Amino acid sequence: MVVWNSFRDRIPQAFYRLIGPVLLVILAATGPGMVGTASAQEAVTSAVVLMYHRFGEDEYASTSVTMEQFEAHVAELTSGKYTVMPLSRIVSALKAGTQLPERTVALTIDDAYVSVYDRAWPILQRAEIPFTLFVATDPVDQGSSDFMTWDQILELKDSGLVEIGSQAVTHPHMPLKSDARNREELTLSANRLQEMTGIRPTLFAYPYGEASRDIMTLTQEQGYSAAFGQHSGVTNSTSDMFYLPRFPINVNYGGVERFTRLVNALPPPGSGLTPSNPTLPTEGSGNPPAFGFTVEGVSENLTDLKCYHSDASQISDFQQLGNRFEVRFDGAFAPGRTRINCTMLGHSGRWRWFGMQYYVPPE
Repeated sequence: MVVWNSFRDRIPQAFYRLIGPVLLVILAATGPGMVGTASAQEAVTSAVVLMYHRFGEDEYASTSVTMEQFEAHVAELTSGKYTVMPLSRIVSALKAGTQLPERTVALTIDDAYVSVYDRAWPILQRAEIPFTLFVATDPVDQGSSDFMTWDQILELKDSGLVEIGSQAVTHPHMPLKSDARNREELTLSANRLQEMTGIRPTLFAYPYGEASRDIMTLTQEQGYSAAFGQHSGVTNSTSDMFYLPRFPINVNYGGVERFTRLVNALPPPGSGLTPSNPTLPTEGSGNPPAFGFTVEGVSENLTDLKCYHSDASQISDFQQLGNRFEVRFDGAFAPGRTRINCTMLGHSGRWRWFGMQYYVPPE
């Protein structure tokens, strides 16, 4: 594995002057901050994005992984099967319709907890794995002992392996706030990150994965190039760039067998998602949602595709109408977050995975 930023420093200068032009041509195909990939790979327009929070913090099982699990994840990612790429480069490729190597993966870490610096960073730095750190600026400014300091965040940024993204100022439940307040959260966090790091963030992660169509529009208007939720699925060229999926990783869902299944996942490229608004009304029309989507460009037998609700007992009807799938539910979604996952096993033994999170505000 080679990272562009550190490779030149390891080559004697006389030798570099001799072969430097050749190396520039070869390494330009890999680019900065990318872990090497297997050589003969089919080009695709999708990538798996992983989401972590805490590391080795057993008291937070829903958002932490054990260090044994994380070391196994890194070992799999550095096995030569994958291209681990900076998230911004994946977003740029998807928006431009540029092909990506097969099994392209990106790592993201939310909230900038101190265990990222103390426990995960030494492992990722040693393996030269790039990642994106999404930062809510207020907890860092307040000097909370649970969060990294600005000096630590700058150390990561200056390594050349870490991109800094925004997760707002106060990490709010954005669907509960006014447009004016959300605009402030988006703008002031970007201003603060630019002030402290010298780079204005272009990537945003919705706190708790909660968003709405209005919030997604505001995010785009404030100059972000893409934004991410917390719903499972494979990011691809048909995805909404302002509600992109990420696979959440924690103790309960961090076993290496499942992890390997995730990083090998493929999308069921689709369109026509309904409802497209990730926030549902508390009651009345639109809750429960008439959930549906159309699958395109898949050679597998679509009858194998199944959908699952986080409360499995709620699915009352599942219909396939050609390449269109419609799911109906017994009752209204309760206040809070609800996830739907749709999966099928492909011919290659790799799972196709599509998911969505809906948020219902409290009454």
